Amino acid sequence: MPGHLRPPSFRRTWIFDLDNTLFDASRHVFPFLHESMNAYIETHLHVGAGQAAQLRRHYWLQYGATLSGLVRHHGTDPAHFLHITHNLPDCERMVGCLPGMRDALRRLSGRKIVFTNSPLHYAERILHRLGLRPYIDAVYSIEHSRYRGKPDIRAFRALLADARLAARRCVMVEDSVRNLRPAKRLGMRTALVSLDAGRAAFVDCQARSVVALLRARRKVSGTAA
Repeated sequence: MPGHLRPPSFRRTWIFDLDNTLFDASRHVFPFLHESMNAYIETHLHVGAGQAAQLRRHYWLQYGATLSGLVRHHGTDPAHFLHITHNLPDCERMVGCLPGMRDALRRLSGRKIVFTNSPLHYAERILHRLGLRPYIDAVYSIEHSRYRGKPDIRAFRALLADARLAARRCVMVEDSVRNLRPAKRLGMRTALVSLDAGRAAFVDCQARSVVALLRARRKVSGTAA
């Protein structure tokens, strides 16, 4: 079972995405991952650099994870792909914690789970680098959903079943609007972390950061918080 779960006595479970939710991946991590995936596709599918970049983005847009398209259309070994593409060369430099994040998670009552389309070794490394791992009860990576990434609703159902969670007791915190749609469909409350103005009808609340979001957690989590 992923991680160590506290006894299920809490009334609310907080489910956090990782990249661009608990930390800013846009400046250093995402550019590295994009180049790493491009190189993998170029090498293993025997295509040019331009086509590799196009395929990576196309599959991400279509399926929510580049890996999903590679497995479906090219028979890519998911474990090999994730091992090769998600090894950050300089995690200390590339990953930085947002001010107030550790204290916000430390003070937050309820079960806290990370739910990510990234592999487990990457997620654990990031969380330890951020100093957030002591405040997270479990990490559910793409391996735990049989390599089905968000927004595939089967990934959400696998998480709920494995962690023995009632969707109505969960808050899903994401930077991706499309990943919140299946969460709302299953009955979770939904929180969007984004600087963009406006939000979809299935998003219950929005804030500029997780820290700002948790300052208003009574509103976020609803009457059952």
